Amino acid sequence: MTRPAPAIAAAFEATWPAAETRDFGGIRVGRGAGAGGRVSSARAVGDWSPADLDAAEAQHRDWGQPLLFRAWDDEDRLMAALIERDCRIETPTLVLSAPVTALTDRELPPVTGFTIWPPLAIQRDIWAAGNIDAARQAVMDRVPAPRTALLGRIRDRAAGAGFAACHDGVAMVHGIEVLPDFRRMGLGSWLVRTAAFWAAEQGADTIALAVSRSNEVARATYASLGFAVAGSYAYYRRAS
Repeated sequence: MTRPAPAIAAAFEATWPAAETRDFGGIRVGRGAGAGGRVSSARAVGDWSPADLDAAEAQHRDWGQPLLFRAWDDEDRLMAALIERDCRIETPTLVLSAPVTALTDRELPPVTGFTIWPPLAIQRDIWAAGNIDAARQAVMDRVPAPRTALLGRIRDRAAGAGFAACHDGVAMVHGIEVLPDFRRMGLGSWLVRTAAFWAAEQGADTIALAVSRSNEVARATYASLGFAVAGSYAYYRRAS
């Protein structure tokens, strides 16, 4: 499996940005400010040398964050170098994509899905009830427009939230969260469809998201909506 098409790969980075980045040769290091591995990892952006990896690790230490790298599964040289450095592979992840039209083929049920910016307090509360804390919500706040927060309702109450942003014709969905008592009722699917309708309004023709390989329930849901695997990556963590 390889990296996604260039437009999807670019949207993947642009719609969930680090607080700050530093480049060392062909390696870019993100400062995540506590917002998780995606924005707190180092990755290849060009030709790199072992010295660039050393410099990236030094920057991680300077920022007080774990020595974490991220590599697409076709980056054989980088993966081999990281394994030689005793990095532990973590969280193999898939990037999935679908045509926007595959998710706009049916109308949303009344008062089920809404797009709002800035997020309402109830959306922030739903995120916080899961694993999308204030630091991760701060990532959403720094994404350039077009962007939107998703609100999902079921059984007469707000029970789901998500985030979507567009970059060069690709809409990326992040931060889907449904309150525990309302899971497995289809609300997650309606949130993604809500994002697709919004994406169509922005002129996007592709919608994409990332999901852990181990999350079989979510993967099955996305497959039922028409998503297919576009690429895959993993994290590589080195002991300090």
